[in-house]
Amino acid sequence: MFDHRLLNLIEQRPELSQRELAEQLGVSLGKTHYLLKALIEKGLVKVGNFRRNDNKVAYLYQLTPSGLIAKVELAQAFLGRKEAEYEALHAEISALRTELSKAGGEAAALPIAQSSVDGA
Repeated sequence: MFDHRLLNLIEQRPELSQRELAEQLGVSLGKTHYLLKALIEKGLVKVGNFRRNDNKVAYLYQLTPSGLIAKVELAQAFLGRKEAEYEALHAEISALRTELSKAGGEAAALPIAQSSVDGA
């Protein structure tokens, strides 16, 4: 999940520092460094130097062609998982509605005990 979010951030804002990427992802700087290093080793991201201002040199992160493909594949896999979760939840909700509908008809015919109304 973080890989896709990180690749997306790098594609949109390659000038972000590791600290800024960490803030955007909501993870520690160490985790961001670890994720970036792994993406660089896989050849999905390349790093270059550029000057942020007159006094500082920073890194520019760029997606490689493989990184762009990986980003799409990760998005497709994530979407597939979420759609499967959605379908499972939809089926569970339908089953619960059916159960409650049946129980509602049966419950209406039963007398209500005083203790259940009072919450005792």
